Amino acid sequence: MKGYDTLLEALKDLQRRGYTYDFNLKNHCVACASLKIEMQPEYFNVDEVHRFEGMSSTDDNSILYAISSKDGIKGTLVDAYGIYAENISEEMRKKLR
Repeated sequence: MKGYDTLLEALKDLQRRGYTYDFNLKNHCVACASLKIEMQPEYFNVDEVHRFEGMSSTDDNSILYAISSKDGIKGTLVDAYGIYAENISEEMRKKLR
């Protein structure tokens, strides 16, 4: 897995490699607003995980997930380090570890 210096660099490279959709985290799934879909944990894979730490503040910490569905939809999910503190299901917590 390639290492990246910045979140923007990682997002650009992943997009170039076909991860073109933006996913948002919900309690029990990931959702893509542009496709109007929600994917349960058993329906997608986490292909890559990249962690970024802010230079000036821990509030700038983030995790980038490269996600692909069983039917070939590829996109990214960006979330703060506090993802596991969010109100998400145990299945989602396990999937994103």
